[in-house]
Amino acid sequence: MISIGIDVGSVAAKAVAYDGSKIVTTALAPTGWSPKEIGEKLLDEVMAKASISKEDIKSIVGTGYGRISLPFIDKQVTEITCHGIGAYHLDPKIRTVIDIGGQDSKVIKLNQEGQVVDFLMNDKCAAGTGRFLQVMANALAVDISDLSRLATGAEPANISSMCTVFAESEVVSLVAEGASKETIAAGLLQSVCNKTYSLVSKVGVEDKVFFSGGVSKNEKLKEMLSEKLGIPVISSEESQYLGAIGAAIIGF
Repeated sequence: MISIGIDVGSVAAKAVAYDGSKIVTTALAPTGWSPKEIGEKLLDEVMAKASISKEDIKSIVGTGYGRISLPFIDKQVTEITCHGIGAYHLDPKIRTVIDIGGQDSKVIKLNQEGQVVDFLMNDKCAAGTGRFLQVMANALAVDISDLSRLATGAEPANISSMCTVFAESEVVSLVAEGASKETIAAGLLQSVCNKTYSLVSKVGVEDKVFFSGGVSKNEKLKEMLSEKLGIPVISSEESQYLGAIGAAIIGF
């Protein structure tokens, strides 16, 4: 039997098939305008990849902001719980999870059994999230995936505002003043690092620290966070699937 976890985030939707011991397959796609539609599409995709039919599915668990739009799921679970369980599955020594997604960020603290003992979430504005970086990348006329490369080895420009609107104005002004894209990119990642550090400090950090969410693919930001926290921050190829992994495990 197979369980399936579907995590519909604000920007990306993820699905995972799990057989009780390991991840069988995964799927990822932009959320788009309809969480229900993308959820159904990802369900079909992981079923095809795993070569299973609906009769082989033990249960389907939904998480993420779009979980309420998935009529075909058997259970809804909060993303905090799913991220904690997903992290513990990847590495039972993980004690702190930093998750930066498209429009929110969160810090989750786990005990040695993998249970969530504390968490803090910033979902009131886009400050320090993937959306923040996307807007800034657009202002620099670069792809968001280029920010890490541009920032490597550069002295960070001073970007004082974390408000997306005001920070975008700062970036435009810096460009007009002749600042390089490299220094601006470094400044943007530094500002996200500082914002994340502030969030982590309120919960408390404990080794091991795992970085999840789409922004975790930014290697320079991961390096900055490691330096700021004084603890190595790790991630993996499954980082973006953490919520879906946890949901699939719950469903088995």
